[in-house]
Amino acid sequence: MKFIDEAKIEVIGGDGGNGCASFCREKFRPFGGPDGGDGGTGGTIWAVADRNINTLVDFRFSKMHKGRDGEPGRGADCYGKGADDITLRMPVGTLIIDNASGEIIADLTEHGQIEMLAKGGEGGWGNIHFKSSTNRAPRQKTEGKEGERRELRLELKVLADVGLLGMPNAGKSTFISAVSNARPKIADYPFTTLHPNLGVVRVSHEKSFVIADIPGLIEGASEGAGLGHQFLRHLQRTGLLLHIVDMAPFETNVDPVKEAKALVKELQKYDESLVEKPRWLVLNKVEMLPPDERKKIVKDFIKRFAWKGPVFEISALTHDGCPELVNAIYQHLEQKKHSEQRAEETQMTEEARGISSIDPDDPRFKILD
Repeated sequence: MKFIDEAKIEVIGGDGGNGCASFCREKFRPFGGPDGGDGGTGGTIWAVADRNINTLVDFRFSKMHKGRDGEPGRGADCYGKGADDITLRMPVGTLIIDNASGEIIADLTEHGQIEMLAKGGEGGWGNIHFKSSTNRAPRQKTEGKEGERRELRLELKVLADVGLLGMPNAGKSTFISAVSNARPKIADYPFTTLHPNLGVVRVSHEKSFVIADIPGLIEGASEGAGLGHQFLRHLQRTGLLLHIVDMAPFETNVDPVKEAKALVKELQKYDESLVEKPRWLVLNKVEMLPPDERKKIVKDFIKRFAWKGPVFEISALTHDGCPELVNAIYQHLEQKKHSEQRAEETQMTEEARGISSIDPDDPRFKILD
């Protein structure tokens, strides 16, 4: 199935049913009075996050979603039936944006999360609501309100722990296939990967994490070169970026340092927060370097690139260095998770202390007899 990570749809809540102006005309009930019922409410459009869906392809072809209208009220105090709601199932990680205002309507980050997209209109009042001692035969009624109408933009940002970043043919797809259950297309030409791939990396039976591979980024992507920036949004939710560098490019005139610097510049143009994310340097295809010059080439690359973070030398083809990298990633993710838990517990403790520090003798908290 084709991967679709963007779609535009229109959602329209159902209109409320009109109220009814009616009078009781039963035998033996003279002056029965008004008995017009209210109209039913229109159907509301809801979005539900579903982890069993991984693409927005359904919304690429089905662009309009309209709720049913509520039934009008009738005589004999009969209220109109409310319309059934419509539920749109979307992948976890979908960002729902109002196309007109740019407002973020919802961010579906958890399975089963429910968000309202367009509220159905309320039903109109029947004339039974307008009777009084001075108006015993009211003919007033109100019409049902229109449902909300919105044009929405859906953007899917895959939820992954680790994201792969690199130039085309850097070996990202080979790496993700070597360490995970993903089986992307691999070939000896650039832009083999045309859409993001997700893979689950099993460190052990109960230890795993998710890794995301996106199409390669080249210099000038911000101006539309290559596949542009359209897939970089999938790296915004990741906790760690792996910058994979091809240390043995096929073309001899290609400088890996220049390409690595160009990629970082394109990353800055797209989103500065991506540059600030934890990023590790992964030097791939080191098995193709001359054994006696390997250390010198790697040291020269790090010096020219002015890199001060973690560095890993691997061969995605032969799997050399991959197990060590996978274990290091898992330990990093676990440490980050524990740090976040400790920070959350500290915040809860401070809030509890703030509540317990209330002075019972403060006159503002005196209980009135």
